[in-house]
Amino acid sequence: MANAHSHDSHDAGHGSVKSYAIGFILSVILTVIPFGLVMYPSLPKAMTLWIVLAFAVIQVFVHLVYFLHLDRSAAQRNNVIALVFAALVIVLLVGLSLWIMFSIHSNMMAH
Repeated sequence: MANAHSHDSHDAGHGSVKSYAIGFILSVILTVIPFGLVMYPSLPKAMTLWIVLAFAVIQVFVHLVYFLHLDRSAAQRNNVIALVFAALVIVLLVGLSLWIMFSIHSNMMAH
């Protein structure tokens, strides 16, 4: 009985074939649609860019849920907190770097 319990808790962090298949199909769809929009432009460039960015963000969440198995369970809470912190640091680093470069560019062009 104890062995069965440890086996169940061991499998709780791993996905099933169905989970991986759903993740794979969603990933392919979320890749093919933006690829098609870029290869065969039928929308304005700005709209295409926003669609590609939206699909990229959605695909990140698909990968996190279906391949990395991150969810809101208590077992995954530390992993989710670490991921959110890392994302915050990346956003701050990239955002502030772009802000600094834009500011320097504006100041260089003013003189």
